[in-house]
Amino acid sequence: MHGLTHRAVDAAAGLAGGSTSNHFRTRDALLNAVVEQFADRERANWEDLATRTYPVTAQEFARALAVFAQEATGPQRTLTLARYAILVEAGIHPSLRAQLLATGARVNTWFMNWLRIAGSTAPERDAPITMNHWTGIVLHELAVPDPAFDPYPQIEALVAGVLRPRSTEVPT
Repeated sequence: MHGLTHRAVDAAAGLAGGSTSNHFRTRDALLNAVVEQFADRERANWEDLATRTYPVTAQEFARALAVFAQEATGPQRTLTLARYAILVEAGIHPSLRAQLLATGARVNTWFMNWLRIAGSTAPERDAPITMNHWTGIVLHELAVPDPAFDPYPQIEALVAGVLRPRSTEVPT
């Protein structure tokens, strides 16, 4: 993120010097544009997955998340690395935090629908548990790649625990 400058964008895009700053006057404006572009690409990847699968069981839901983790750490590795860099930057720039929440709202909506369909009785509770764990699995694979990376067993165990029926009885 420190290398993200108007000059660097001009050079990478093959534009005349100053072109980027004509569109994005400040570094914050440039960061916001990067986040919007990133969010559009990542949302398109999630929506592509959503058109290829419709998980109706916990196991199918876990398989879909495992496939997405493999895509995120394989063919979409660069985009995923950008996501983590943006998340770290959001810890420093509160305006990015708000923007990330807003751009992720659409993905969160259908993700919670997937959870409901797969058996969650509390998707608002289960979504952060599931996605935070998924995020950690992906982060570890990005940091220390494993040629035999198979996140399914771990994700399946998590999903089975999160989506198991909850007793409504109070222990005595």
